[in-house]
Amino acid sequence: MADTKQAGDTEAGNAPLDARAQRRAARLAKEIGDFARTHGGGAEGQLAHIGRGRTRIALVGANGEWGNLVAPSYAMAEKAVELAGLTVHEDFDGEMAAKVRTGPYEWSRMAGMQVGGPSNG
Repeated sequence: MADTKQAGDTEAGNAPLDARAQRRAARLAKEIGDFARTHGGGAEGQLAHIGRGRTRIALVGANGEWGNLVAPSYAMAEKAVELAGLTVHEDFDGEMAAKVRTGPYEWSRMAGMQVGGPSNG
């Protein structure tokens, strides 16, 4: 079973955020909450560094829909998921990936990159 934790259970997020960063984290938390309500009344997530200090917040709704948000720092992403009460997984492993529902759009985009499907532009 994947390691999970409730947001805020980590020591890495103890770095204080200034008032502006707190407001940005609150906006991200609102977006996370909106996503959870819109996609089956719940969501889970995973945080990942994506470069230049930014952190991706991968979200999987209770209905299998998925999406991403980007925070300008890991500390801000941690604060946002804590404020939203999001359950966070250590890894986007097979257990979490199995909850993701993909549709025709995703399949055509994946195929388009390999076998002549629709292009990006």
